[in-house]
Amino acid sequence: MFDKILIANRGEIALRVIRACREMGIKSVAVHSTADSDAMHVRMADESICIGPPSAAQSYLSVPSIISACEITGAQAVHPGYGFLSENANFVQILEDHDITFIGPSSEHIRVMGDKITAKDTMKELGVPCVPGSDGGVPDLESALKIGEEFGYPVIIKATAGGGGKGMKVANSAEEMKSAFQTARAEGKANFGNDEVYIEKYLTTPRHIEVQVFGDGKGNAVHLAERDCSLQRRHQKVFEEAPGPSISAEERNRIGKICAEAVAKINYIGAGTIEFLYENGEFYFIEMNTRLQVEHPVTEGIFGVDLVREQIRVAEGLPMSFTQDDLEINGHAIEVRINAERLPNFAPCPGKITQYHAPGGLGVRMDSALYDGYSIPPYYDSLIAKLIVHGRDRPEAMARLKRALSELIVDGIDTTVPLFHALLEEEDIRSGNFNIHWLETWLENQFGPTS
Repeated sequence: MFDKILIANRGEIALRVIRACREMGIKSVAVHSTADSDAMHVRMADESICIGPPSAAQSYLSVPSIISACEITGAQAVHPGYGFLSENANFVQILEDHDITFIGPSSEHIRVMGDKITAKDTMKELGVPCVPGSDGGVPDLESALKIGEEFGYPVIIKATAGGGGKGMKVANSAEEMKSAFQTARAEGKANFGNDEVYIEKYLTTPRHIEVQVFGDGKGNAVHLAERDCSLQRRHQKVFEEAPGPSISAEERNRIGKICAEAVAKINYIGAGTIEFLYENGEFYFIEMNTRLQVEHPVTEGIFGVDLVREQIRVAEGLPMSFTQDDLEINGHAIEVRINAERLPNFAPCPGKITQYHAPGGLGVRMDSALYDGYSIPPYYDSLIAKLIVHGRDRPEAMARLKRALSELIVDGIDTTVPLFHALLEEEDIRSGNFNIHWLETWLENQFGPTS
């Protein structure tokens, strides 16, 4: 049993892990930059240690600083949260070399799934359906044009090491391919140090469906149904729900079984998410995230399980506390991501919180590190809160979300809360009739092109 866990993250996800540790009787260590010295995760942890200046590269992304913090505090394990070092295979390898447990998958699995081409090839071998496209990387424009002709336009060019929407460009014709191919390569090089790209058929009206999986590293794995994350802006999710309103029980069981069997075959350990595009009744693999997802609370809501607690348990070598037969969906859950951003251009809006009041009541959960007087630093991601609701069915969850949004007070800065008030008035949102392009089309109709 771990005595002490260091959390290599900040904000609401660091608080989330601290809470799980406290319930399990495990001491927690918060790391922080100088900009986060008054952050809530620093206040709530059993211990805290400063690991560098405001720049993430010199603090939260500094592997030597985090290793030193483990050695100073005697932490036996590291929980990475999401983002930062959560999918950095080299970091995991270094922890392993220092006999520090990484609460997550092995460095090998992170490395395999971190490269989009290798991940796709692996999933094909494991029987997971994939989007038609190039076999491996595409070396030059001439090859790209041949692939576009073979599969037909539109196609999407993706950086193999990409993520967060960077290094992804759509080409609707051979003429567009010329600029899109070069731009995707340039973005891949600038953001990930790797200009290799691959090409897939671009589905025109898909939904974004992701399957939560969990393995014990010993050949046992389960799926915890799916989440619909189709409401996105620039490939960034803003509204997530479980179960997916467009997925039948038969489809859910079919794709869930495929995913669970796939991760069991590779002895995957911990939480993972296999993401798909879903169109015309078919699932197409796009990537696997080898970490806890931002939207994990909606899965917890419909199954009544603590995924962070489960991550810690299997990292200690304990068996999962549930089997597939134990997992039964109960109701419907929705999460909205609240960012410190100014509409309609979604410009970052850091600043001081003059008043904060979290909504409450039956079926309402607020994951946030905000408090009255807190100053949001300008150095990190603009996500400041996640509002999660649970109801007996989707209509009740939607009604509960509307009520909870009306109770929420965040004064002193601009946030994306008004966006959700507006979305809940739309019939397409209420009925679940949307795809991954719906939100951007709606925003353009409401506000015109936004930067």
